[in-house]
Amino acid sequence: MRVMGVDPGLTRCGVGAVEGRPGAPLTLVKVGVVRTSVDDEIGARLVAIEAGIESWLDEVEPDAVAVERVFAQHNLRTVMGTAQASAVAILCASRRGLPVALHTPSEVKAAITGSGTADKRQVGTMVTRLLRLAEMPKPADAADALALAICHVWRGGAHNRLAEAAARAGAAPTTSAAAYFRGRGRAGYTRGSTK
Repeated sequence: MRVMGVDPGLTRCGVGAVEGRPGAPLTLVKVGVVRTSVDDEIGARLVAIEAGIESWLDEVEPDAVAVERVFAQHNLRTVMGTAQASAVAILCASRRGLPVALHTPSEVKAAITGSGTADKRQVGTMVTRLLRLAEMPKPADAADALALAICHVWRGGAHNRLAEAAARAGAAPTTSAAAYFRGRGRAGYTRGSTK
């Protein structure tokens, strides 16, 4: 499975792609950033991010795209720019019919380092080790994009296998496992029922 990770940002949008499957060594496909100038108008910056992501999608040809889920920050301007860049990445992938997954920063950190509170250096170090790179990808946005892709290869694998099995059986999945079990207790009882 080839996954392209996107660490959204208006000035630097980290992009990286890996290939692999759960339990097997991962391979770096490509890593870098899409940059925009802070002097440009917001519309021009978003168009530049779209062009950059489209170019990456053309070159990398991923099976899925993993984007960092935007979370609340103290700086509203930063979170707005991140959300806008995130929306562009989701739109570009969705336009091509590619599955898009959103992963929280703590989910990615836990998948890569074993700790949801790891710092950027720890994440970068583990990405370097996991992909057997000579040096840590720079800037940190690029390493974060690779971490997102790795996280999705490892965590998205079970969901993808279910979807593939359903496709082979000729039936579209009608509900996700999470939706199916939502609201059920430990013994499978629906809240408020006696089964």
